[in-house]
Amino acid sequence: MTKLTHFNQSGEAHMVDVGHKAITERMAMTTGYIEILPGTLALIISGQHKKGDVLSIARIAGIMASKKTADLIPLCHPLPITHVEVNFTTDTENHRIHCNTIVKTNGQTGVEMEALTATQVALLTIYDMCKAVDRGMTISGVQLDQKSGGKSGHWQRSNPV
Repeated sequence: MTKLTHFNQSGEAHMVDVGHKAITERMAMTTGYIEILPGTLALIISGQHKKGDVLSIARIAGIMASKKTADLIPLCHPLPITHVEVNFTTDTENHRIHCNTIVKTNGQTGVEMEALTATQVALLTIYDMCKAVDRGMTISGVQLDQKSGGKSGHWQRSNPV
């Protein structure tokens, strides 16, 4: 098992020194979903929600969140993100909105945390915008599905949701 890198030999938390790592193209793909009432989903799909275009606002929130990850997660490095893509698909059968995020950079450390943060905040934004009509929404399945770049190379989840 690989040792945890955010702790020094004394067991104290520290920011990992990535200065010696090669600059490579890094990418992370994440997914998650929010389960909502059928009526709430219908409002979002039809664009009839009083607060406006829920998914467009959630997309912008996810993009902004990816750029602020180092401000939220104490030991994350601030990264020069080169691309963020936040997409939604509606699932009327299961009353869900799925969020898929891709984040890229050319750097010395990966963008997994930035992609996970973008997905989570995008889904939280949907919750925030719809909580007046549906307080029972559930955010689930937020996970890393794929990453590439760096010394460890490509990794892909064998059982994506």
